[in-house]
Amino acid sequence: MTQPSPSGGRGLDARSTDVPQGAGVPAWLAASITHCASCGSPLELRTVEGEERPRLVCADNGHITYVNPRLVSTALPITDAGEVVLLRRGFEPGRGLWAQPGGFLEVDETPSEGAMRETLEEIGLEVAISDIVGLYARLEAAVIVLAYEATIVGGELRTTPEALEVRAFAPADIPWPEIAFRTTWWALVDWLARRHPEVRPPERAAGR
Repeated sequence: MTQPSPSGGRGLDARSTDVPQGAGVPAWLAASITHCASCGSPLELRTVEGEERPRLVCADNGHITYVNPRLVSTALPITDAGEVVLLRRGFEPGRGLWAQPGGFLEVDETPSEGAMRETLEEIGLEVAISDIVGLYARLEAAVIVLAYEATIVGGELRTTPEALEVRAFAPADIPWPEIAFRTTWWALVDWLARRHPEVRPPERAAGR
């Protein structure tokens, strides 16, 4: 198995996870992938020649089921006053805590389109993507989170089942102890570093 170079570390995208490289498919995810999509036969986790790690293999036809992370596309909507809009999550994980709008990318849309769609669905705002804030790994959930900065161009702020509360926070008023995910925490840290370097976030990430 290839290890990250000592000089480069794991990269900035690894700040949001404590899961080590090489841990493989999370047990909770492997438990949900039990049968071959081609023929329905049971899958076995075993060593395969030419592969660098154990794979889920069909017991009958040898077909390998590769398990890859899913992409979550999100937006940090910014008001004309320079505030960042966050939502209080209505669903687990992180119910009742603050995060940016976003969700899983659909197969027929670009990441930018996904972030815009999710923002409209979750909090009622139409946004235009203006810049990439960062890319963050949440390996414990088998997702990679892409965070964009976004300009509000229309719509009306509203709550939904996914957003129990929606608020615009001044940079100095971000509710750090109630941030839902480390991916959100780091996205906010990186956004502040770029747009409001005078605002110092907490030293350690809060939340999941």
